[in-house]
Amino acid sequence: MKRLENKIALITGAAQGIGLAIAKLFVLEGAKVLITDINEKEAAVQSNKINDEFPGHAASIKHNVTSVEDWKNAIDSVEKKFGAVNILVNNAGIMAVGTIEEESYDQWKHVHKVDLDSVFLGCKYGIPAIKKQKNGSIVNISSISGIIAGHNLASYNSAKAAVRHLTKSVAIHCAREKNGIRCNSIHPVFVDTNLLDDLYEKYGKETAIEKLSRQIPLGKIGEPNDVAYAVLYLASDESKFVTGTEIRIDGGISAI
Repeated sequence: MKRLENKIALITGAAQGIGLAIAKLFVLEGAKVLITDINEKEAAVQSNKINDEFPGHAASIKHNVTSVEDWKNAIDSVEKKFGAVNILVNNAGIMAVGTIEEESYDQWKHVHKVDLDSVFLGCKYGIPAIKKQKNGSIVNISSISGIIAGHNLASYNSAKAAVRHLTKSVAIHCAREKNGIRCNSIHPVFVDTNLLDDLYEKYGKETAIEKLSRQIPLGKIGEPNDVAYAVLYLASDESKFVTGTEIRIDGGISAI
């Protein structure tokens, strides 16, 4: 039996990068997935590609994760399309570079809306739907930057650290309610996705990867599937006794 047989997942920011890797792996393991993304066109393209190989296993919608109405629509859509939802992966996010003095207040608010408020909204509106199944999992994609601070990542550090602690609050709430939902966070270091595009453009991709890799004990940056496999574990029933904790996918950087 596949690890996510008969499971239904909603994955935000899944038109590319880590979110897309998670969606593809989930389908390989038997799940049906709703791919949501602000990029409606690319979400549809990727959903169609998955369905070409696994008919009826994917759908997509446009989703602004900072919008209450879009969240309500996303939850409604996954239930209408697939009949239920067991798994929520709050993956959508952005990155911003700036020290506390350089950071504009507008950018600070925007980063927190996309990286933190979206997770709040996802959990708030996802829990009532997931708990109907009496067995579900919420996985919040934070960052190693939510554990290790950088001098020039003021808003990003703050938002991702808040996701880590919000995850624990949600986990304890669900445990006290005995609603069958577990909630955990994932903390990746640098991963080869579009979030690194600015660095790739500034230094060239090869040079940028070399610079980043020198900071990591294992001497390399991550790949999307390195994260996806950890999410798969937390989404599956294999992790039925795991809640309120985090998995660091960081090549050893937090051990220094």
